[in-house]
Formats: sequence, C-alpha cells, structure tokens
Amino acid sequence: MKLKLEILTGLATIVVHASGFPFDFPHALIKKVTLNSNGRTGSKLNMGIGDFLSNLIGGGGTKFSPPVVIGEESLMSKKAHGTSATPVQANLRWGCDFETADRICNFNRHYAEFAGYWDKKSTFLKDESDASGEIKFHDSNSGKVLFEAPKDRSFESFVKESKMHGWPSFRDNEVNWDYVRVLPNGETISIDGTHLGHNLPDGKGNRYCINIVSVAGSPISAE
Repeated sequence: MKLKLEILTGLATIVVHASGFPFDFPHALIKKVTLNSNGRTGSKLNMGIGDFLSNLIGGGGTKFSPPVVIGEESLMSKKAHGTSATPVQANLRWGCDFETADRICNFNRHYAEFAGYWDKKSTFLKDESDASGEIKFHDSNSGKVLFEAPKDRSFESFVKESKMHGWPSFRDNEVNWDYVRVLPNGETISIDGTHLGHNLPDGKGNRYCINIVSVAGSPISAE
C-alpha cells in the first residue's frame, strides 16, 4: 500500500511518499492523508510542519523537556475496548459526539477530530467563559481529571491560542501528570489508554494539542 502525505507550509506543499506506514505521524501535523489503495482521505490537518520534519528526519526520537512524564508503549496495548477497558462515556460534555470520541480515543493513534471541532462543533465556547475559572477536563473514558485550564493566563488567552492551532492547547502547568503521559514520538495519552493528542513544543515550551472529544468526560467518583 502506498501512502501519500500532503503537508501545507506557508510557501509550498511538500509531498512525501512512503511504502506502508514506517513513521508515527502526529495527528496535528498532517494536512491530508490519502491511501492510494482506495483513495480514502483522512483528517485534513495543517499544524506543526517544523515538528513533523524534525521527527521525520530524526525517526521520531524527540526528547521533551521537564515536567513531561514519558510513558511506555504498553499503556496503549489492546484491551477490552480498543486501547481502553471501556467505551467513552455516554453523555459527553459540550455536546461532543459519542462515535467520534470513541473512535478517536480508543481505536486510533494518528487521527484527530477536524481542526476547529472544539469551537465550531462542540458547545465549549457557549458553555464556558472567563467566569468558569479553571475548567477541569476529564478523560472521556475514565472520568479522571487530565487537564485544568486556564492557569496563569486568562480564558481569552487560552481560547486565542487554541483557535490559532485548531485544537485545545494546554501548557505544562495545566497538565495532571498523575494521569497523563507522553510517548517518545509525542503522542499524548492517559494512563488508561485514551488517545488524547500530541505534544508539539513551540517557542514557549511544551504545547499539548488535545482533542476536545478525548477530554469531555465527567467525574465517575470523587477524586
């Protein structure tokens, strides 16, 4: 099977051809994925071209600065329901779609909700505001708190950065490292096997580009 990747930069479109799938391509780096065997097109994404090329050349061996907690690949091993023990919760917050969430969280390592889903499809911006304070983002499978934001910045700043990148974007101090791990290729996951997104560092440090459908759960028990 041939894989064709079209990656949009500010100047030109770079096309990479590969046999099979030899690299882990973070979901937020790929503009268009076309599988030549059937012409199917996957998520249209266009973020992080510099990180993508760096990982491609270096074989995905990015080293992340503290306080990142590196996880083992075994956390994403096959379980009762994909990479998780259970499906996502039935009534996800912010109107997130169950099927989309379950597919991305539990049966996926590379793809994402479409860019802008969090502010166009979900009700996040209708339901939340500066008055919400520090918002807790729960694992859509387990209900554990994975992120809490905004911290040390305004709600407006959090929304502005997230809109710029297309997905909710968290910083180091907004991550709950009791339950979040980053794999060596940047894939960001929960300890329960939920695919969350990717760590795509920029000039300000680590930036966790996360699917809203992966963190739209509710607490199952008191934490």
